[in-house]
Amino acid sequence: MKAIASTIPAYHRALTVDERAVCERLQQEIQRALPGSESSIWHGSPVWFIDGNPVVGYHKLKDGIRLLFWSGQSFDEEGLTPEGTFKAAEVRYTDADQIKVTHLRRWLRKAKLIQWDYKNIVKRKGKLVRIESRGGRAS
Repeated sequence: MKAIASTIPAYHRALTVDERAVCERLQQEIQRALPGSESSIWHGSPVWFIDGNPVVGYHKLKDGIRLLFWSGQSFDEEGLTPEGTFKAAEVRYTDADQIKVTHLRRWLRKAKLIQWDYKNIVKRKGKLVRIESRGGRAS
């Protein structure tokens, strides 16, 4: 299992107690589900990458914490709301008790297997291409 980026705990320390509880629970589940992934603060928020491709992250909004799956619209899952013009989907939390761990774990399994190539979107001039199933490469 790769170590979590040292900047993520610093991100958590800047949050309120309730926000921190949400983020720490999300971080634990993400690390557990994606042990071979790399984490960092990217564009100001904790994000996990598989082979340089962003797959999941979270950040503080005015009204809570947004958990974002870059390829989440392809998961075909209830509970995730489309976000943006590409393939991302999100869920928002204001309290750690709102996190349904069984749903989160299922979404994280899909995040490992279903990915769109955001890493090369600029090189492809905005065209998003699906990455062939990684079959657990992040384990």
